[in-house]
Parts: sequence; structure tokens; C-alpha cells
Amino acid sequence: MTATKESPNSLRHHFLVASPWLADPRFHGGVIYLCEHSDDGALGLMINQPLEITLGEILEQLDMDGSELDLPVFNGGPVEQERGFVLHPPGSSWQNTASVNEDVFLTTSRDILSDIGRGTGPEEFLVVLGYSGWGEGQLEEELGSNAWLTCPANTEILFRTPAEERYKAVLKLLGIDLNQLTESVGHA
Repeated sequence: MTATKESPNSLRHHFLVASPWLADPRFHGGVIYLCEHSDDGALGLMINQPLEITLGEILEQLDMDGSELDLPVFNGGPVEQERGFVLHPPGSSWQNTASVNEDVFLTTSRDILSDIGRGTGPEEFLVVLGYSGWGEGQLEEELGSNAWLTCPANTEILFRTPAEERYKAVLKLLGIDLNQLTESVGHA
């Protein structure tokens, strides 16, 4: 993450939930955790769409310990899908680690994968390939057209809720029944 000017209206450490009116089918049913949101744009990771590859397979491809780890790797979004990210609680420090907030850190260096493979990494983590990105003003425009619903994130959903339940869990957090959504959500 770059050191950009964060807006007072920043949605950093928030969940974005794709509404039924989001035009891009890649995000339907998606939950995105926003790691960065400033006047310059936003970066988020989709946290509920597992890929058809396990963490163990990735560690094996990287010639690291941990090939037996049958844990999901998530499709973070359509941008740079070969780039890896690890979301985790604070603890040890790795080469390229940034704080999203006091409860969640983001690491992009291989050393965390090595530690995870050896069993010395963080106890809770999500491994993600690719990210979702928005240029200056783009996310705000999408929010204004009801493409996304937002709410503050929490680590219970991020790290301890099964992937297939995260969409419904965030909607519940918002107090929303998916069957009662209308096109006027978010407008007074």
C-alpha cells in the first residue's frame, strides 16, 4: 500500500458487498475487504471466492514446506491475478507488511508464506491472489449508483466465518434481507 492522503470519508477496513445492481458479473455475490481507500483510489481483496487451488499446491510450486495444507486461496479480484496477498492479525513482522488497522495487517512478501508452510506463521490468515482496484473517484461513483453496500469490517467475519457464509454474514451485519433489496438502497 502506498502512503496516500486518506480522506476523512475513507472506507479503509470496511466490507463492500456487491449489490444485485452491480454491472460487473465478476463481483456478483462478492464480499471485498478494503485495505486502502484515499483520494487517489482504493484497493480491496475479495474474501469469499475460493480459487480451485489450495495453499499447499502454491507452496509446493514455490518449493516451500506446507504442501499438505488443504486451505483455500481466494480470488482477490481481476487485477494482477498472479500477485499474492496475505491478510492476518498483528504479530510477527515480515518484509512487506502494512497495517490496515490495529486488528488487520497485509503482507505481500514470500517470507510469510514460508513461515505459514513451516507452521510458524500467523494462526489466522487469508491468502489471496489478485486484487480489486479503483481509480480516483471510481469507487465513490459506483457507491452512488448502488453498486456496493458498505459496513465496517470485523475480524470475526474476515478470519473465522467460512467463506461460503461471508456474504450472508455481512448482509446480516448490515441488517439486510437480500430478498428485500430495492434499487433505491442508499438514497434518501
